[in-house]
Amino acid sequence: MKIWPDRRTALAAPLLLALGAALGVATARTPAAAAPAVQEAPAPSRDEVYRDMEAMFGGVPSFFRLVPDSSLALEWQLFKTVQFEPGPVPNKYRELIGLAVSAATRCQYCIAYHTEVAKLHGATEAEIEDAVHYAKSSMGWSTYLNGMQIDLDQFREEVRGAVDFARQQAAKAAAGGR
Repeated sequence: MKIWPDRRTALAAPLLLALGAALGVATARTPAAAAPAVQEAPAPSRDEVYRDMEAMFGGVPSFFRLVPDSSLALEWQLFKTVQFEPGPVPNKYRELIGLAVSAATRCQYCIAYHTEVAKLHGATEAEIEDAVHYAKSSMGWSTYLNGMQIDLDQFREEVRGAVDFARQQAAKAAAGGR
């Protein structure tokens, strides 16, 4: 029997239960014995995770040695997935984005990491400088717009108008300027 027919209602279930609890409404719970048992594979040991890191990096980064046993395998898997697996944005550009964000947030560790990994993925010194310069410009304008309390709805309307105008100009140019 399927209690939650689709994903939307399944996501709503915890909210409904919390709302019911907040309002003092008793909720019926299915006994744990009725739920199917889920067999989970045991997490890799610290030594297994370290071997995987050594195969990837030639050693174990010291900051991973500080991660508790209870979350090491999960943190390592997440790190590998986010930092190294291919995605819709090519890795070089993801690293340049990471560098720009790191520069804006002033994380020296992240700046060192993303700079070197961007180079590993083929980023040039000019691309690295451009990413950091873009972050500087974006942070500066953010400071100005927020500090001057520019109306957000008006700003959005103006940006959409400018983008529509640019599209029209590009279409004219593509059509030979007619």
